[in-house]
Amino acid sequence: MKPAPFDYVRAASAGEALAALAEAGADAHVLAGGQSLLPMLNMRLTRPRLLVDIMHVPDWQRIEDDGKALRIGAGVRQVTVERLPGLRGRQPLLAAAMQWIGHTQTRSRGTVCGSVAHADPSAELPLVLVALRGTIHLRSRRRDRNVPADAFFTGMMATARAEDEIIEAVSLPVAQPRTGHAFREIARRHGDFAIVGCAAVATAAQVRLAVAGVADRPTALDLPVDPAGFDDALDAFAWRLEARDDLHATARYRREMVRRIGRAVIEEAMQCRG
Repeated sequence: MKPAPFDYVRAASAGEALAALAEAGADAHVLAGGQSLLPMLNMRLTRPRLLVDIMHVPDWQRIEDDGKALRIGAGVRQVTVERLPGLRGRQPLLAAAMQWIGHTQTRSRGTVCGSVAHADPSAELPLVLVALRGTIHLRSRRRDRNVPADAFFTGMMATARAEDEIIEAVSLPVAQPRTGHAFREIARRHGDFAIVGCAAVATAAQVRLAVAGVADRPTALDLPVDPAGFDDALDAFAWRLEARDDLHATARYRREMVRRIGRAVIEEAMQCRG
């Protein structure tokens, strides 16, 4: 199929992109890597009047490290992050997740912020942001605002982004001493979206487990470091996620994977605390 007719703006600056979004409102879509948007256009699942291409805005092509967080701009491709020198030392959870995202071809085109904007509940990058308590930086002509990842994802492919806003960047805290990280997922084939994905961050006082592919958005659970209570807490968490049957897996299977993979990544993260 072919997409419905639309107008196209190739923005050369942040101001030009934001002006186009402000004028078109809900009739405009942002085009970055296009790995999710273009198939949806071709199948006419979405019919915007205007596409705003942001991949030629220099200010949004940067990865910045201020010593506390990695700030990844709207136009940064996933492969650029994957190949960032020192990534495993600066943010090991993000480094561990990158290899699970699609395939080399899709990571070479897709952007980090584009995946976050698409907000697929099975996607790896939203899961990592929630696990790390990352931040989404939103910008429009009216205002700039920062939204915690926990509050940004609001439902099935739904977010707190307003119609005239763009995700200018996302920020993830760099790894701290004596903190462990672990990531695992299960999918039908490597590169498919996760049936269940789990990410864990462990400190001396607390373990944070985030789960994707079960609820309608990535969801996190904070636990005290007490292995004796993990099984009961994970069982309650698995039920709270309200998994549903679909063509990929049953709800029962997903709950069991939350219990098993969740326990495994928690233990791995605790062992990696150093």
